Amino acid sequence: MVVWVNHLRGIRARLWGGAFLSWLCFMLATPTIPHSPTHHLFADMRNFFGVPNTLNVISNFPFLIIGVLGLVLCLHGDYLGISLRGEIWGWVFFYAGITSWAFGSAYYHLKPDDVRVLWDRLPMMIAVTSLFSSFVIERVNERIGVTCLFSLLLFVLVSIAYERTFDDLRLSMMFHFIPCIAIPAMAFLFPPKYTHSRFWFWAAGFYLLAKFEAFADKKIYSVNRYIISGHSLEHLCSTMVPVMLTVMLWLRNIKITRLGEFKQRP
Repeated sequence: MVVWVNHLRGIRARLWGGAFLSWLCFMLATPTIPHSPTHHLFADMRNFFGVPNTLNVISNFPFLIIGVLGLVLCLHGDYLGISLRGEIWGWVFFYAGITSWAFGSAYYHLKPDDVRVLWDRLPMMIAVTSLFSSFVIERVNERIGVTCLFSLLLFVLVSIAYERTFDDLRLSMMFHFIPCIAIPAMAFLFPPKYTHSRFWFWAAGFYLLAKFEAFADKKIYSVNRYIISGHSLEHLCSTMVPVMLTVMLWLRNIKITRLGEFKQRP
């Protein structure tokens, strides 16, 4: 048991040390990234039925559906493959972030500006942070993952405050890049506790595709003869991330039991 505790402490130290070094290198190596007015200029800004930027607004509706469904499944019964109380915290915050993202993103796209974009960005950061922490709970250790969850949620608030105070997007941008590196790395370093772990890679694929669609917003809009823009498609494609993860939770079963863990009913 002593060896196991020391092993966990070593893992925790490496995780936090790696996170701190990544943050330090990023902040030292990059210049300040202020808000840009062009960030709020999207390819499709058409208005239908009196709703500004209609497609960019209503394409957030699927977030609400999958977010509410995930919350209900997490909080009621044994519908999902969740065996630890810490996992419940992680997935509840994830689905709460997805649900809030539907409202925050729709609110932002009604009138895109530097103030409203925070309500788009904050739920996304909560969802990404919770997803990363859930992965740590599953692959590494429950206690380490729960510590990550609440520490990173606090860091989300610090990042938003920093962005508003110093007009610098760098801390917020880290929530896009670091999980994209850390989750695949841990997927190869630590064996899966559950079956159907391939859904993590499906979710990552949809996330990367969504980022490409956002980057190619205007190009995609012109290619499909101005039917739907890349940004609206980004919303729809991003919805597939929680869809894939919900299917994974529904189907999976415990594959291995790690030392110090036992079956905990929600």
